[in-house]
Amino acid sequence: MARDRDESGRPRNARARDELGRPLPEGVEGVPRIPDDLQIPPAETLAYAQDLLNQGRAFHAHEVFEAAWKNGPDDERTLWQGLAQLAVGITHIQRGNRKGAAALLTRASILLRSVTDPPYGIDLLGLTAAATVLADDLAKDAVIDPARLRPRLGTKPAGDASNPL
Repeated sequence: MARDRDESGRPRNARARDELGRPLPEGVEGVPRIPDDLQIPPAETLAYAQDLLNQGRAFHAHEVFEAAWKNGPDDERTLWQGLAQLAVGITHIQRGNRKGAAALLTRASILLRSVTDPPYGIDLLGLTAAATVLADDLAKDAVIDPARLRPRLGTKPAGDASNPL
């Protein structure tokens, strides 16, 4: 079976997904997808992703960050990639994959630590610390409170985090 591809030939995955981003069987309706070509300003990206994290939809927040990473300026790629890995690390916790979650959270922490001048009011110190402690706790087989899977992205309270689509 041929894989779904966009106009430039990059693979897409058009299969429906559940709340945790797991593919569903053909013909089953899932939750709305984040478009691969999503292009919104950074403040809206953060607000949208924060809203998704607050709803427990870390996989979808990952997709929002991934769109910013792929469609944004080259000098911000590390930032958005680190945030995407943080969100997918949380996704793995939600799915019960503790080992994969710890690995991704560690990678996210390393990437986010390499961003020297955090833009857009992002709390990189707090996010890096949270990712590191989560990874350590997973390695110790500690119970993870679900509230820890909804990290606050910014140093200021989030504004209107409504869906911009």
